[in-house]
Amino acid sequence: MQVKSYLKLSVTVAVTTIVLKTGAWWLTGSVSLLSDALESLVNLAGAIFALAMVTLAAQPPDDDHPYGHHKAEYFSSGFEGVLILVAALAIIWTAVQRWLHPQPLEGLGLGLGLSVISSILNGLLAWAMLRKARQHRSMALEGDARHLFTDVWTSAGVVLGLIAVHFTGWIWLDPLLAIAVALNILREGFSLVRASATGLMDQAVEPEVQAQIDGVLSRFGAQVTRFDHVTTRRAGQRRFVDLHMHLPAGWSLGRAAALRDAVERDLMRGVPGLRATIQLLPADLEAHFLQTQPQDLPRGAA
Repeated sequence: MQVKSYLKLSVTVAVTTIVLKTGAWWLTGSVSLLSDALESLVNLAGAIFALAMVTLAAQPPDDDHPYGHHKAEYFSSGFEGVLILVAALAIIWTAVQRWLHPQPLEGLGLGLGLSVISSILNGLLAWAMLRKARQHRSMALEGDARHLFTDVWTSAGVVLGLIAVHFTGWIWLDPLLAIAVALNILREGFSLVRASATGLMDQAVEPEVQAQIDGVLSRFGAQVTRFDHVTTRRAGQRRFVDLHMHLPAGWSLGRAAALRDAVERDLMRGVPGLRATIQLLPADLEAHFLQTQPQDLPRGAA
């Protein structure tokens, strides 16, 4: 299955779990089960937005976006994080009202059964989605998977807590559980928003990817005078590397271009999805990057 197929399945599962958890809340009147159902509603909104962003990210480069649309996936992760934060605040508000005005719980057996079934569905889907996300380096899919895992742990805590309410009669445990659920998903929401912001700021590639790039370049050490100014960045599923390749000044352009082509092919073969930009320079020439800020330049020089 491809990334989009998993997200479509996530939408279907989200609708199913909303029905199950809403039924569990309706049967029991538990505010903690209501908070669990609200989180599943966020799952649905997040999965739909993630599907839209993955579809956008898959579009080819155009005149306005020559590097492609891969960063669209980060918007998905950030959007889902914001939804989680809003849901958590709504849960806290509802829990405080129930704390002030407690109500007895009914039909716990069937209600908890529905919650457990929905958790099993979410857990199986989240496990499969996280594996696919790591395989394809999909931020949107990973964000959705991690949110589903949060949902699973949330539901497990709610079920155990309501069992405790049943045996102890401590009704105040129900709103307390809801607040604990909200605090847990607040943490996950902040994590997703932070990861999204980091991705939008052209973060360098992962250490393991950098090691693969370094390994490829080292294999050409006997033919190339040196590689320098190796700069990397990541955008969604895509990875980029820019570098300078210094060669003997006496080489013909054809010979230098052939070696450059070999290095580029090995880089893209070693790191799937990598795009390499290699500038050829003679061995005795050192290129320098402009370090000054645009406002420091003479007028007209920026």
